[in-house]
Amino acid sequence: MKLNELHDNPGATKKRKRVARGPGSGSGKMAGRGIKGQKSRSGVAIKGYEGGQMPLYQRLPKRGFNKPNRKDYAVINLGMIQKFIDLGKLGAEITETELVDSGVVRRKLDGIRVLAKGEITSAVQISVTGASKAAIEAVEKAGGALTVKAAAASE
Repeated sequence: MKLNELHDNPGATKKRKRVARGPGSGSGKMAGRGIKGQKSRSGVAIKGYEGGQMPLYQRLPKRGFNKPNRKDYAVINLGMIQKFIDLGKLGAEITETELVDSGVVRRKLDGIRVLAKGEITSAVQISVTGASKAAIEAVEKAGGALTVKAAAASE
């Protein structure tokens, strides 16, 4: 095989259709757009239009509601807290600012919420905005305390 014998598979490449290049091209004058009408003009996008029929997005039922002022909590699991305690990045007293400073959570958002995934073996004092019942029980079982403080009303 030589370089000059290399070629693509038949039908692999196709020449681009050059429209509006005179009558000899086969698609000159109106460039295959037909005569007049909205779609023959430039800058037309008829996305959800179904020929006057009620479009699908209007026929389907609308469900749900997104609360505009809902709280967005940063979530942390007990297993991750224990891992950072073992690494020496967290002490016996843990607050939200210490969790952010140590890198357990990236940012506080509307507060930090502790969930019970993983195990905690250290007796620690944790003070956060929210916690699940299972997380509170797990920390107390390990000999520590998890206090949930109310989020500031001004935030």
